[in-house]
Amino acid sequence: MSNASVVHAHPLPVPEGKVMLTVEGDVSRTNGDGVARFDRAMLQALPQGTIVTHTPWTEGASRFEGPLLGAIYDAVGAHGDSLRVVALNDFAADVPLPEAKEYGVILAMQRDGEPMPVREYGPLFVLYPFDDHPELQTEEVRFRSVWQVARIVVE
Repeated sequence: MSNASVVHAHPLPVPEGKVMLTVEGDVSRTNGDGVARFDRAMLQALPQGTIVTHTPWTEGASRFEGPLLGAIYDAVGAHGDSLRVVALNDFAADVPLPEAKEYGVILAMQRDGEPMPVREYGPLFVLYPFDDHPELQTEEVRFRSVWQVARIVVE
């Protein structure tokens, strides 16, 4: 049995802190009511990514850090190939899983070493490495860069 199979055989731990993210849909690992809930510590325990980039919404280049979207997908034992990312205000966009993995897309939790408050695109922000990949600087990809993320639906 592979390590991935062992990991996916067990339910996720229950969050001890405030829930920051809920993942639902085509998932096999949950921690209650058929969904996976993550607090800050649980998200920080996942494989992390760092992206230093300019964005259309912020001044200058910033250093963004947070779990890889692909790592969240793996942690919940997901089976779909698209992640419907939903913001606090119910705005939603679909992020194709192959694209998220190829470009190391993160769910940014920190900007320049500080947690991101809601008024500054937080607490979670889908972030692409725009500066490293000019082909990502399109309207379509900008639309997928959801901020104030509250949940992900695996489809």
